Parts: sequence; structure tokens; C-alpha cells
Amino acid sequence: MTANGHTPPSPLTTRKRLFVVGLTGGIGSGKSAAADRFAALGASVVDTDAIAHALTAPGGEAIAPIRAAFGGAVIATDGSLDRAAMRALAFAEPRARKRLESILHPMIRLESERQCAAAGGPYVILAVPLLIESGTYRERCDRICVIDCPEQLQIERVQARNGLDEAQVRAIMAAQASRAMRRDAADDIVDNSGTLDELYAQVDALHERYAHSSSDRS
Repeated sequence: MTANGHTPPSPLTTRKRLFVVGLTGGIGSGKSAAADRFAALGASVVDTDAIAHALTAPGGEAIAPIRAAFGGAVIATDGSLDRAAMRALAFAEPRARKRLESILHPMIRLESERQCAAAGGPYVILAVPLLIESGTYRERCDRICVIDCPEQLQIERVQARNGLDEAQVRAIMAAQASRAMRRDAADDIVDNSGTLDELYAQVDALHERYAHSSSDRS
């Protein structure tokens, strides 16, 4: 807040905002593969998961408030967030998850906003796992792109990647928006039930559309 009592403008409003595409999908849907492809094509990717990891790395801005809120049991020996310990606590105590979110989410929103404002690509891919659940992110996007696949395929991919059992994966999925909710909210849907090449072909086509929309705006 400024000296005259007014709230300063958001970084996104201090210059002409780029075309922003919100990218989301359930766990194991292939958001990261899609985001990597958009980045390879020249889009500026702002990844809230990557921001969260930086905030909770050794010396990260969120470590001190997390330690104050939950104690040293959720901090690993290297000074980073012990994700396994925090995950176990959050699922055992829903209020703990809400408290963690109250620490991390404002920091993530601020940093993602700063990165969007500084982006140099033709448009921005704002990758947010919980985009559908959060009105704060949805209102910042010109379009919403959902990476979609059958729920059983999500489970199989997460089990292969993270070594979690099916009950753990389903618990994570239950805390996210349903597949139907994501599809209903989408402007564009990418079917990632096939091969990587098939995913890339769909992303390539969307890249052309998004770059064109961004060019029209400018």
C-alpha cells in the first residue's frame, strides 16, 4: 500500500499484458510434457510447481514460515521441505494442508505474476495444477487448456513415476477437481491418452493458434 492509502498496481497491470494460456490437468495427465513442448516451441512457461519447489528448497523463502508453523519434523536435513513428511501430515490433518496452502499460495501467486509480467515469448503458458479450483488464476487467463486422459491411466502413470500405491494416488486425485469439472472449464482440451508424438502434434497446433491470438492482440 502506498503512502496515500492506495494499493499499488499488480505487475501484470503495469504494462500491456501478454496473451496468457492457463495450462492444467490432473496428476499424471502429462501437464509437464505439454509445458515442455510449448517451451520448446518458444512460449514463455511460468510453472507454479517449479515456483513452489524453489520456495521450499534449502534457503527458500517459505522454509522459515513452514518451520514456524509445523516444526522441524517437516524440514529435511538439507534444509528443504520434507515432502513425504508434509504429505503424510497434510492427509492426516486437513487443517495442516490448509495452513500450508495459506503460507505457500500467496508467495506462489506473487512470483507467478512477476514472471508473467517479465515474460519475453509470444505468449505465456501459466501452468497451474489447481487452476480450475482457484478463481485467482482463472481470471488471469485468456484461455484454459486442459491436458486430459482417463483416470485409470493417470493412476498407472503416477504409480510408475512416484511409486505410490493406488489408494495414495486416488487420495491425491480426490483433492483435485474432477475430470468432468476440468473438461467443462476448458477452452481447449488435449487428449494425452496416446503417444508422446500424438501429444506433441496437438500442442503444436495450439501453439500456432495461441501465437496468432497474441499477435492479433498486439
